[in-house]
Amino acid sequence: MDFLADTTVLFVPGLRDHVPEHWQTLLQAQIPNSRSVQPLEHDKLSRAARVAALDEALAEIDGPVVLVAHSAGVMITVHWAAQHHRKIRAALLAAPADLENPMPAGYPTHATLDEHGWLPIPRRPLPFPSIVGASRNDPLARFDRVEQMARDWGSELVDLGEVGHLNPAAGYGEWPYAMTLVERLMRRA
Repeated sequence: MDFLADTTVLFVPGLRDHVPEHWQTLLQAQIPNSRSVQPLEHDKLSRAARVAALDEALAEIDGPVVLVAHSAGVMITVHWAAQHHRKIRAALLAAPADLENPMPAGYPTHATLDEHGWLPIPRRPLPFPSIVGASRNDPLARFDRVEQMARDWGSELVDLGEVGHLNPAAGYGEWPYAMTLVERLMRRA
């Protein structure tokens, strides 16, 4: 992981925060000098509070940063980028949750997400190189919707195949391909 020698990798988890067997948690344990946005004590559904938590985590880091976001963490990242101007080296945006469409049972409703500031999804080009990893069978986002988000953000789209929501429920635990994508981003950044 010499390509990360001078860079901090900051993980941006989704609404379920840190899950011990999640690929983000496992990957963070393998990367020296990596960090994660800390879970919120209050206002867990507040988009503004989540974006503020990302901004606070970034404020504690000196030097270059690569963001590695998953699910609603992708939405936190794009909302942050629409409001802040800190230079980010690159971002891996894996399995973004399409919060503009109804979510499956067990997830916040469309009305709840709207009430807490998640809608609409920012659609401006991101000010840093990014890769969007899209699943062909994600229950939280149709492939064509993620493909359009990637275009709007100016991101490279990587078709991950049928990986569900790329979480433990879909069999991901370990996801070594994430490091391949981060390395690709670092070569471009």
